[in-house]
Amino acid sequence: MSVQFRFSVAQLKQVPLLSDLADPLADELIRSMRYVAFGKGNYALRKGDTSEELFFILRGRLLVVDETADGRQVGINFLTPGDFFGELSVIDDLPRSASVLAVAPSIVGALPKAKARQLIYETPAVAEKMLKHIAYRLRASTDYRSILGIPQAVARVAALLQLLSKPDAGRLLTIENMPTHQHLAVMINSSRETVSRAMQALMERGVLEKDNRRLIVREPAALASLVQDPQGLGAPPPVSGRSAGPPATAPEPARPRRRQPQPDPNAV
Repeated sequence: MSVQFRFSVAQLKQVPLLSDLADPLADELIRSMRYVAFGKGNYALRKGDTSEELFFILRGRLLVVDETADGRQVGINFLTPGDFFGELSVIDDLPRSASVLAVAPSIVGALPKAKARQLIYETPAVAEKMLKHIAYRLRASTDYRSILGIPQAVARVAALLQLLSKPDAGRLLTIENMPTHQHLAVMINSSRETVSRAMQALMERGVLEKDNRRLIVREPAALASLVQDPQGLGAPPPVSGRSAGPPATAPEPARPRRRQPQPDPNAV
């Protein structure tokens, strides 16, 4: 749905790809864009579409998704304000390679293909950033595919959290605007219940801490070890400040119960 919205030059330059643009070019791009709103659960584009625009996220949160051979959705990566999508089809003229789903109410700016190509091909700073972006996505795709190859679901949860966590200004590993358990499950081809159990166990053990919409990784080494040994979540955490107490004795064997006579089915 088209909406009445307009970037300012200052807002446009907050998009990393466009931060070095001269003001006249930035203003030209603003006037060339149309603005579209997507409700939660609506698709911004679908795999195989032939739309020809480069999209910039202004508000909200979207998820890039693909489908497996048996029709299940698999999440690839999240997109937030400042990110963009649709660049591959703009460059190679092929249909969209994946779908993009709004997981929160979102607004995007759509730049026509001709303007997007002119921007990329004629602005060296933008071309360099685009190449680095594509290289980053390629590396992230390799890491993500290695996660999907992990057989244990709990280990996949730990590996995905490692991939999503980034150091903040204080060098603390965090995941800002933490995705829902359902969205994490889509990304690792698992169930929401499995993700919820793993997250709860990790928080109980102090590996993770939830701070509103932010997730803090308090024990990065412990999280990394679970990728190799997911059975580490099996044992309950020790209770600090309590004596372990005497060892438990083996229970006495149960005495055999005297068998009761069964009724004869032939009795009258």
